[in-house]
Amino acid sequence: MLDDADLIKLARLNTPTVYNGWEQITGQDAARDGFNLRETRDFMPHLGSVVGYAVTVVCEPSRQEHKTNNPTAPGDYLQYVAGAPGPKVVVVQDLDMPNPVGSYWGEVGATMHRALGCVGTITDGAVRDVAEMTALGFHAIAARTCVGHAHSTPVRWNCPVEVFGRTVEPGRLIHADRHGFLVIPPEDEAALLDAALFMDHNECTTVLAAARHFAGLAPDAILTRLAAARRAFRHAVEEKFGR
Repeated sequence: MLDDADLIKLARLNTPTVYNGWEQITGQDAARDGFNLRETRDFMPHLGSVVGYAVTVVCEPSRQEHKTNNPTAPGDYLQYVAGAPGPKVVVVQDLDMPNPVGSYWGEVGATMHRALGCVGTITDGAVRDVAEMTALGFHAIAARTCVGHAHSTPVRWNCPVEVFGRTVEPGRLIHADRHGFLVIPPEDEAALLDAALFMDHNECTTVLAAARHFAGLAPDAILTRLAAARRAFRHAVEEKFGR
């Protein structure tokens, strides 16, 4: 696991920037792996990025029998959350999707999870008490809002879940913001920050710098400068990553 300093540095970057670094170091297919395949909605975009390790849970608020069949589930689930290393992002699969009837989240649940080291949630279901969750600094990325909680209770936890078309396993490093989320394989964690920072620096010193200094230049001269900047960008990537 990354140390606190590296996690803080990653949280200062947006998720597309982290993706730009990740695609250079991963053995996965960067065109279809790692990120959400369906659109997410960030209810606290002004909070920036959320970074943490996944704790996972499945809910089905439409079915009251889950509470009857397993009355100790809430406490057992929180025991699991408490024992997982943090910071933690709670990834919730709602079995009622695409028609959720109740929210797994609210002010009370967010407050309890915050006390246990959780910094936010990604759920393909609903959230409520958005203002109160925002005040806590508990970042919610979800499909929609909902008025009630219906029969929300943990159904199962510490298991792979699927949200927004992406399977998330417990303990995976997650980086998320208003653009969506990225699930980092364990083998890519150590090199992730360096790669993301390098790609951001490379953009700033080549293509972005060239594109912003064009005063007094004719179109042909601008195109020549941009072509040279693109070559410099690719060369830097090849030297750094061998690609």
